[in-house]
Amino acid sequence: MTTARRLETTAMAKASDALTLFRETSAALRRTVPFDAAVWQSTDPATGMATAPMRAENLGEDGCATYWNAELLSEKVNLFRDLARAAVPVAALRDGAADSPEHSAVYREFLQPRGLDDELRAVLRADGQWWGQVSLFRSKGRPPFSKWELAAVSGLTTFLGRRLRSYAEPAPEPVVDGGRGPGLLLFDRGGALLSINDEARDFLAGMPAGPSAPSRFGVSVPAWIHSTAASATQAEEARIRAKDRSGRWLVFHASCLRDADGSPHQTAVVIEPAKASEVASLITAAYGLTERELEITQLIGRGLSTAQLATKLYLSQHTVRDHVKSIFTKTGVTSRGELVAKLYAEHYQPLNPTTRIRVWD
Repeated sequence: MTTARRLETTAMAKASDALTLFRETSAALRRTVPFDAAVWQSTDPATGMATAPMRAENLGEDGCATYWNAELLSEKVNLFRDLARAAVPVAALRDGAADSPEHSAVYREFLQPRGLDDELRAVLRADGQWWGQVSLFRSKGRPPFSKWELAAVSGLTTFLGRRLRSYAEPAPEPVVDGGRGPGLLLFDRGGALLSINDEARDFLAGMPAGPSAPSRFGVSVPAWIHSTAASATQAEEARIRAKDRSGRWLVFHASCLRDADGSPHQTAVVIEPAKASEVASLITAAYGLTERELEITQLIGRGLSTAQLATKLYLSQHTVRDHVKSIFTKTGVTSRGELVAKLYAEHYQPLNPTTRIRVWD
């Protein structure tokens, strides 16, 4: 039996949500691959950007903006986006930096000031999609992460990616939107919050607890919002999807505002309830649909009949029926109407609002 297989405990396999999965995995992994601090993150598979929920272990709340500004604006070593495309989606800082960690912006600006000396990173992916990521940290004086330890973590990445993907599955009852307008947060170029409207306060109050940074407005800004705002300064705009504690999907859209000379000046983050179409791809992925089944599901949502599907996809009607039958089986429905309702309306799953995810041990 492989090390990874031994680590896949019953508690991990039965975890009902991402935060529970992170907690159980951390406890099991720490016994085999010791670490002193960690950050466990869900990601939006469309962009690979960090989103809620997130779990931090043995890390204070003072470094969110520092970490993400270093990672997104100046880091050159072991970038998560590179690991997501790598054959083995795991790397260690000292190994990747040829034991010259000062080449890493995250090391210089985040790890070293906190007495941390090495970082093991892993992207949690399933069927090529990026559903999460983890950073494990070791303190100064501890040995660097070994090749064997990297291999042990690598063996868990697909299992964890599939588990994270499964949490996009909808709950039986939809959450009704209260009809609020969009939330708005405005950040300066250094990541400090400059302004926030009442709607944004309400949206943030409903998000699951997680690593965050305090602001002068009495509002703690989640780390993944800081990372989204930082990304927008490089790509003009950035967008992620996340669930609040009631299970409603929200969209966070960041846009960079520039000075007359084109340099980044401020970043605006708009928060709105997600349209059903904006999260349908997450939900269908949660059910393990194939690319063809996903395509057929989307066309069913547009009202195409079996004959129309066959014509559009250059398939026989018999083949279309087989695909539809498979879709019904995977999603647990018995009719097209039920399928559309489940995937395009009931796309919410409640989270546990009492879960504590910043821990010290």
